[in-house]
Amino acid sequence: QVQLVESGGGLVRVGDSLRLSCATSGRTFSSYAMGWFRQAPGKEREFVAVVSRSGGSTSYADSVKGRFTISRDNAKNTVYLQMNSLKPEDTAVYYCAASPLSHAIVVLTKTTHYAYWGQGTQVTVSS
Repeated sequence: QVQLVESGGGLVRVGDSLRLSCATSGRTFSSYAMGWFRQAPGKEREFVAVVSRSGGSTSYADSVKGRFTISRDNAKNTVYLQMNSLKPEDTAVYYCAASPLSHAIVVLTKTTHYAYWGQGTQVTVSS
């Protein structure tokens, strides 16, 4: 069992930055690819970014490419999402998730690929 706890959300203005963190329990953190998803009111949960088990490979949704950076620290059992140049359309609840699949990370874009989820952290970008 893996427990995930997100933090770092908040209310910011257009163009600001935020860094989300996701701390995990357990001794098998490096066994999972880690992803970030988000869900806006009335919309489905959507893929944002994923990082491989080692941290050496990453993949992003087109909507955040060039603005967001996912990273992980396996020594701290933590995954991060650095969000720059925030836009109102980035407003959502952000969730981190752990995938036990050994697929190439570029295909790990569906919620069904992930076995464990955090409770989410709200990000609101005001204009």
